[in-house]
Amino acid sequence: MNRRPYGNTGKSVSEIGFGAWQLGKSQDWEAMSETTAIELVHEALERGMNFFDTAPNYGLGTSEERLGKALAGKRSSAVLNTKFGHAADGRTNYSADQIIRSVEGSLHRLQTDYVDSVLIHNPPFDMLDGKYGHYEELEKLKAAGKILTYGVSVDSVPEMLEVINHTKIGVMEVMFNIFYQETAEAFKLAQENNIALIIKVPLDSGWLSGKYNSQSTFSGVRSRWSPDIIRKRSALLERIRFITNEETTMTMAALRFILAYPEVTTVIPGVRNSTQLAENIAASDGAMPQEQVKKLQELWEQEIRGLELGW
Repeated sequence: MNRRPYGNTGKSVSEIGFGAWQLGKSQDWEAMSETTAIELVHEALERGMNFFDTAPNYGLGTSEERLGKALAGKRSSAVLNTKFGHAADGRTNYSADQIIRSVEGSLHRLQTDYVDSVLIHNPPFDMLDGKYGHYEELEKLKAAGKILTYGVSVDSVPEMLEVINHTKIGVMEVMFNIFYQETAEAFKLAQENNIALIIKVPLDSGWLSGKYNSQSTFSGVRSRWSPDIIRKRSALLERIRFITNEETTMTMAALRFILAYPEVTTVIPGVRNSTQLAENIAASDGAMPQEQVKKLQELWEQEIRGLELGW
């Protein structure tokens, strides 16, 4: 597994990370047993994956709890990223005076005395510049040795620029994939500021795994897609089949497109089973041809940018 520097922490992380939302109970996904969750984490470590992304609200605290159990005695082998804002009880609270309490709760569930990074989890735009004291609270945790660095999880270029231009964060999690390339516009600026970039939703919530089509139906968190959006996404999927071949699945190609950007630190596809884990990791074994990268960039600029696809 290839590794890339994790911002200013002095650590390096696997370029394919472990999105641990699905490790939680069936709040958002089909239920996964605790035994399966722990085995998946152990297998990831054995295969060279060392970056794990979680949050208090993933499975209402269960994702963090299961990661903590899986990493007991193995903490030094992992780089852990968690978040603040969406709590383990299902509530949303971005008040700066709740940050320390939230991180203490995460540390307890993760069975560790520190996490490598904490992100403010998709906060309102007005909070991004730090005027409400969020970053001061995170600095206190950093000074206490409970976190190594901190940042935000956001979705758009205006949000990225607001944070980069007004704060000294060390890490940023952003949405980026073949069907949503807007955020690449701020990648170089983030790199110039030594900000680690974690890429979320890399498979476009499953579409870029190639397993859905115009007849697909969805439940749970994915039921947000209208029939019109499903048709649009299915048509786009057919347009990009050229990135696959006998050795390269759609998932592998989608992840390689993201890794073609040197500013990216790590990509965090979700993992539900050993087969998905192996496929995700295999993306690190090769690179997307530059001519394919260019074709996908042109498709975005010319045809996808103006479409309403949701996320």
